[in-house]
Amino acid sequence: MAAVLPSRPRAGAGPSRAMRWGRALLAPLLVALLVLSIAGGLLRAGWPVAQGALVGQAAAQHAALMICAFFGAVVSIERAVALKRRAAFGVPLLCLAGGAALLAGQPEAGALAFAAAALGFVAVNLAIINRHAAPHTVLLLVSALAWLNGCVRLAVGLHDDAMLASWFAFLVITIAAERLEMTRLMRRRAAAQPLLVGLLVALLAGASLSTALFGLALTGLALWFAAFDIARQTVRARGLSRYMALCLLGGYAWLAVSGVAWISLGLGHAGARDAALHALGLGFIFCMVMGHAPVILPAVARIKVQFDAAFYLPLALLHASLVLRLADPAWRPSGAALNAAAIALFALVMLRAALRWRAMERRRT
Repeated sequence: MAAVLPSRPRAGAGPSRAMRWGRALLAPLLVALLVLSIAGGLLRAGWPVAQGALVGQAAAQHAALMICAFFGAVVSIERAVALKRRAAFGVPLLCLAGGAALLAGQPEAGALAFAAAALGFVAVNLAIINRHAAPHTVLLLVSALAWLNGCVRLAVGLHDDAMLASWFAFLVITIAAERLEMTRLMRRRAAAQPLLVGLLVALLAGASLSTALFGLALTGLALWFAAFDIARQTVRARGLSRYMALCLLGGYAWLAVSGVAWISLGLGHAGARDAALHALGLGFIFCMVMGHAPVILPAVARIKVQFDAAFYLPLALLHASLVLRLADPAWRPSGAALNAAAIALFALVMLRAALRWRAMERRRT
């Protein structure tokens, strides 16, 4: 999800053979981790998933597996590719090691691995700032610190809403940084950037101190994105640009829903918990994934994709399944199953798009 940051490789330098092999080996591990994490989420939602030791652990550790193991690895791989230093790939390896420890029933070892990964990630972002200091790279460092805060809380046994909020802040601020990077040439009102900084400060304060304040900050961020993001303009375009804009605008709507749910949760309404977690984790974050994957995947994995209207199918299913899931607690298992189907369908659409690009290139040659 994070932007691929500029680096300063020597002329003609590309990714080393070790880096290419490293990415190739990480991919199947990430897929397996995502599948198990989704299976655990389905079990938690009440879906009769085939139960086993791995799925049971995945259900018990669902949030840590999705955010720290899977998304932590994905985001840190992007940063390692940007930095072009082999040592930076130790961070996603630690994320995967932490996920493996959780699945093996070793939560203490997993928590320590995540804390080490987050600490290493802070170091990676400091190196990136040293190379390219800019508002978005500073925000990426802040996101790493938020992740570290949540992982330290996990390691010392503070399994609370502040831990979850810190993990979510890691992803939300990462996305905010990427939007700043991708729209850095867009003209905004003078007050836009100070307002964003204020909202992110409130988000960080709320993550540690107040669930309701965290929700207010999420709601404010949704309004900021809706007002200042370039998606308001590109939604009138065609092709990939329009698709990305619709992903973004839909994600901002779910961000607002999650903000209201976090406020309700902070005010003692426990029934808002599923909406607080999944309007944010599925509605906002996965909309961002679906919108940016056609651009980020070619940059990180060197896999080009051919965009077409099929990309709208998993996006529509994700929105519909979330509405179903959150409309009535009785529909939660069905909605969760369709959430998983939307993610699986998106993976298939991406695979199809990559194969179509390859076939098109072969015809040209």
